[in-house]
Amino acid sequence: MRITSKGQVTIPVDIRERAGLLPDTDVEFVMEGHVVQIRPAAQPRSDSRGAKLVAHLRGRGDGTMSTDEIMALTRGE
Repeated sequence: MRITSKGQVTIPVDIRERAGLLPDTDVEFVMEGHVVQIRPAAQPRSDSRGAKLVAHLRGRGDGTMSTDEIMALTRGE
């Protein structure tokens, strides 16, 4: 594996899957002596993909349907 001029490397699929490094996963780098570890970040960023989606949808509902009506609609009742 070679590091690009931008400092990038490709993590092989089997290693990403075993480590749980999915697309958009925040990672952290830890130095232990001369060894570098990459692992999922302990605290995800506040501007993660999910947080952006929730912020985008917040306040968009009009509240005209009850929860029971919405559930009946999604179940096809």
